[in-house]
Amino acid sequence: MRHRKSGRHFNRTSAHRQAMFKNMAVSLFEHEIIKTTLPKAKELRRVAEPLITLAKEDSVANRRLAFARTRSKEAVGKLFSDLGPRYQA
Repeated sequence: MRHRKSGRHFNRTSAHRQAMFKNMAVSLFEHEIIKTTLPKAKELRRVAEPLITLAKEDSVANRRLAFARTRSKEAVGKLFSDLGPRYQA
């Protein structure tokens, strides 16, 4: 039974799914627009939106958390210089 199991599987292993969404998030942050399927885009929100929220407050700790989740210095730089301030309240 799959009661209370959130998230889609996309017929991939958990490691493959995690890597796919990490790569998609980095592409989204670098290019600001990507082409993908609707279910993948909906799942990508679960990865990307917390990182944008993290980027609203620029600190060394938040940059390290974002780097740990994306493993891309370019994406973290753009996230904190462009995207975080853009979505600040």
